[in-house]
Amino acid sequence: MTIAAGLVLALGSALALNWGWIAQHGAASALPPLALRRPLRSLASLFRDLRWVTGFAVGLAGWALYIAALALAPLSLVQATSAGGIGLLALLAHRAGTRVSARERKGVVVATAGLGLLALSLAGGASAGRAGSVRAVGAWLVASAIVAALAASGRRALVPGAGLGLAAGVLYAAGDVATKAALAGGVWLVLIAIVLAAHGGAFAVLQLGFQRGGALATAGTSTLLTNALPIAAGVAVFHEQLPGGGYAALRIGAFAAVVAGAGMLAA
Repeated sequence: MTIAAGLVLALGSALALNWGWIAQHGAASALPPLALRRPLRSLASLFRDLRWVTGFAVGLAGWALYIAALALAPLSLVQATSAGGIGLLALLAHRAGTRVSARERKGVVVATAGLGLLALSLAGGASAGRAGSVRAVGAWLVASAIVAALAASGRRALVPGAGLGLAAGVLYAAGDVATKAALAGGVWLVLIAIVLAAHGGAFAVLQLGFQRGGALATAGTSTLLTNALPIAAGVAVFHEQLPGGGYAALRIGAFAAVVAGAGMLAA
């Protein structure tokens, strides 16, 4: 029952976060250009827009639900449930008037199929895992910072906004991994500063991405990586074991499909 409650909270988190992202995208894309070199002016511009503030507040509520879910259920299962938000994101983007291209629809279908495989794999059971080592958690966070920097700097090779969306997703995922580690308490509480830094950086680059690309190219790629990468971290860092037999193949195939879906949205 504890894990089930955690997954219900994760679903509520996905609903709140994706609605908040669509609201923020619609508001930010209509504002004057934002710039990291003028952070106070850019933040003031965002917080003066009621629609953006509403989306931001709903997103914060979603993050609170996510933290509660992590306290009750394994990281990989929480993220698998949250990843279902990509379909909801596509629907919300369409209803908001955003044109969803054929390639983006295919990306959503591939990612959603991966989530279906992931759901089937849950019949093989789930391991609660254990606390990650300092070396494993540190290596994951350093690698995440490097990949995020490369994605943001290489954005010209991708559709507009996708590089920034990818960078935001990697940083949000790093913050989620740090959050799961910090929930162990004790010395791990020092990671709270990294959680705030990762989420702050992801927030900044995602808002810039909102002004440069569509909702699925930015929030879509971000939400896929935000959810897919911690599933891998659950196994690699927190020792959440794969199920046995064919269920392991289903779970690995699910992860590959979600990553492929993100690639189709960004290519």
